[in-house]
Amino acid sequence: MNQIVWIARHANRLDFVHPEWFLTAVRRYDPPLSEDGIVQTQQLAQRLQTETITHIFASPFMRTVQTANAVAEVLNLGIKLETGLSEWLNPHWMTEAPEIHSISELKALFPRIDSDYIPVVSPEYPETEVQVQERSGKTAQLLASEWYPENILLVGHSASVQGAAMGLVGDIAKTEVTASLCSLVKILRQGSEWLLELKGDTSHLMDIEDFPSCIG
Repeated sequence: MNQIVWIARHANRLDFVHPEWFLTAVRRYDPPLSEDGIVQTQQLAQRLQTETITHIFASPFMRTVQTANAVAEVLNLGIKLETGLSEWLNPHWMTEAPEIHSISELKALFPRIDSDYIPVVSPEYPETEVQVQERSGKTAQLLASEWYPENILLVGHSASVQGAAMGLVGDIAKTEVTASLCSLVKILRQGSEWLLELKGDTSHLMDIEDFPSCIG
């Protein structure tokens, strides 16, 4: 059987553009997108509008939900919030487990969210790099191989994008996938083999943001 798994990183985040936002934010580890990030999501949606994507899964952080929602609007699809695609819960970046919006709060903002969906993997704070790679890889494997054999889109963060790709194509993704902002990974399944076709494509973006790809 053939299947395409698309994996996208969220667009530019507000605290990358305005670092001072972090100092007074209520949910300081859950920034929304910046203005130019919103534009990037529209460019991503335009890139994917002709693809036959059946399901969209997104990390429950605000910036990933916003990114997924832009694509969902164009494709007329729902959004399944998958905690297995969450940000790397890195204690060097976060002094405590991040506070994010509840599903009901997100549903009020983004009606396309499927509130009946149950995540397949739940991360625990704190995490090592190996742990985030393993849980996002397991997430991709379960979603693609077990329950959703159609073409799907996963929207995550730098570490979970790379980890999800590693879960499907192996360690080659660790060295070849570049998870820059709003980039796109394409993995094709042909029979039992997974092939890495796009390794972090940004050709759909008008402007490329120069921020470290390791930070979620």
